[in-house]
Amino acid sequence: MNSHHELFPRPDAASEHLLTRRAALKGAALLAAATALAPRAAVAAEAPKPDARRASTKRYDMKKSINLWAFPYPQRMNLEECLRLAKDAGFDGIELNYDLDNDLSPKAGTKEFENIRKLADKIGIQISGLCSFLFWPYPLSSNDPDKRARGIELAGKIAKAAHDLGVENVLVVPGAVHIPWRTDHEPVPNDVCDRRARDAVRILEKEAAKLKVFLNIENIFFNGYLMTPMEMNSFVDSFQSEHVRVHFDTGNISMFQFAEHWVPVLGKRTKNIHFKEYTKKGTDYSLETFRPLLDGTTNWPAVMDGLEATGYRGYLTFEYFHPYQHYPEALVYQTSDSLNRILGRV
Repeated sequence: MNSHHELFPRPDAASEHLLTRRAALKGAALLAAATALAPRAAVAAEAPKPDARRASTKRYDMKKSINLWAFPYPQRMNLEECLRLAKDAGFDGIELNYDLDNDLSPKAGTKEFENIRKLADKIGIQISGLCSFLFWPYPLSSNDPDKRARGIELAGKIAKAAHDLGVENVLVVPGAVHIPWRTDHEPVPNDVCDRRARDAVRILEKEAAKLKVFLNIENIFFNGYLMTPMEMNSFVDSFQSEHVRVHFDTGNISMFQFAEHWVPVLGKRTKNIHFKEYTKKGTDYSLETFRPLLDGTTNWPAVMDGLEATGYRGYLTFEYFHPYQHYPEALVYQTSDSLNRILGRV
């Protein structure tokens, strides 16, 4: 009978070393694999599941923007500070405003506008469009021919400024039957307003085509003109020009209508958008009725699904007229966070 050592011979030293080395390498490989998988497993375990209470569970491929009126410009911040703040807060773009003074005005020319463009490029933020309150003191449909002429002149300057800035979106208010916040505006009959508005936009369209900018017609409930999406479509389509499109504002029709109802009717005519929050729970029908984003009754999920269905991929610009009196950065960061939740970015 063979001895125990004969039945189970002890490996020689070389074989024993090889087996030990293989076992060590195999153990190390298993340990490395486990170590590599551990963080992934931990991340998977920690990653929050989609929760509609936190944010949209669907991600939308659109861009975040904010209007300069939400900043304390120019009283407490200069333009560069506003651009940097918008960038730092996570916005893709900022909408600038043209007026009779300050950085964007008739006092500036091509050189100044090109410098603003260079500054924005240096900071790394886009200019999503140009906006202006000048359509109210100088309505394109005014009963005063001098105001009409001045309005057309200023609208042309805004379009030229957009071109010099390398911006394609120009917001246009084509006319007003009534302007409730101005005591110097004489009401204009609806048919007269419509005729004058069309005449003005027809003039502006020719220059816009040369400048390669878009005249985006904004819906504004308070002015008593273009009160339904069908009227807006009829107005825009009448020019048969790719340079006349729609600037859709969610808040401006929310007094009696619903933003999500307008979106599919306007369809692909929409070239730029204002996200204004509105509450149907209040009774204040002035500009004071607009709220910080999400502090209202707008059905944002329905609005976003509607925009997604039309193929919209442009800017969503928060428009608000009252910078916070104290710590104005808070409004900017709060809005960025709100847009992230609307867009499903969190």
